[in-house]
Amino acid sequence: MTRRSDVLELAVLGLLHDAPMHGYELRKRLNGLLGAFRALSYGTLYPALKSLTAQGLIQETAADDGTTSALAGRRARIVYELTADGKERFQLLIRSPGPAAWEDETFDVHFAFFSRTDAASRLQVLEGRRTRLQERLDGVRRSMTRTREKLDSYTLELQRHGQESVEREVRWLNELIDTERAGNMTHLFDPDKDPAPRPAPRPGTPSHDPSSTTTTN
Repeated sequence: MTRRSDVLELAVLGLLHDAPMHGYELRKRLNGLLGAFRALSYGTLYPALKSLTAQGLIQETAADDGTTSALAGRRARIVYELTADGKERFQLLIRSPGPAAWEDETFDVHFAFFSRTDAASRLQVLEGRRTRLQERLDGVRRSMTRTREKLDSYTLELQRHGQESVEREVRWLNELIDTERAGNMTHLFDPDKDPAPRPAPRPGTPSHDPSSTTTTN
């Protein structure tokens, strides 16, 4: 599977872990809550749902919400819900993070489900993300040193902006890691104490509320 498919699997299983959803509602939640999937189309989502269904990770049920009618020729709306195997698969994904968990395309999604992730895995993802960004920051600084005299002022300003953005995220990660190690974030990431925890937004990115179903354009 591609990395995008892997992250989509995690996102779908994570959202269905909270409650069954119609395909439309699920797509809206993915588009509105997870930045990596703001442009998610039905052409991408439904093949993924069919694959997860074939694997036995989710199942389809027909919802009787009063809108279906045999005389009107309407089909029952399909609701997707997690199976026992799907719950087990979701726990495996969030408790066994690998290097892909702290890449640009995947970090936000893993972070969104930190409320269901154990402390050791949270720290592994946060520290891995920080290491990756520090490597990137070192590379940007070396590049600016080598090419400063060859670039125009606008290109230099763009590079400086990128450097400052990475530096802000590294500082943010340092604060999260220090707080996590001190055990002060337990009340934020313990689903038994807080049924709807909201992770802090990354610097330079819009804040998403996991309890909202509003699509962000």
